[in-house]
Amino acid sequence: MPFVRASVPDRFSDAQVARVSDAIHESMVETFNVPADDRFQVISRHAPRELICSPSFLGIRHSADVVLVQITCSEGRSVETKKALFTALARSIARDGAVSPSDVIVNLVEVRRENWSFGDGLAQYAA
Repeated sequence: MPFVRASVPDRFSDAQVARVSDAIHESMVETFNVPADDRFQVISRHAPRELICSPSFLGIRHSADVVLVQITCSEGRSVETKKALFTALARSIARDGAVSPSDVIVNLVEVRRENWSFGDGLAQYAA
């Protein structure tokens, strides 16, 4: 169960937010072995003073249309799988041209499977 938090500029329309949401989920299904019905996301819009990103970092230019994505997931995926996810996210979120691939910034937070509860106060994956 990856849990996604994405931050987008407040000027993004509902359609753009939906596209970002769909792109993130499609990318995780495609590359991260996430089931199609495993979708848990919080997407927040932020004013310019609340969504802060360096104009350039590591030789990559960023605009005011930056999309910050943080995915909390169970540990254990390979570096190659993570790289495939990053590529898919940048490509998919930028697909309609509203966002540049250079404006898609991703952070993975890996946790042990025992740290999840899917409801009813149970730790379904705990040994």
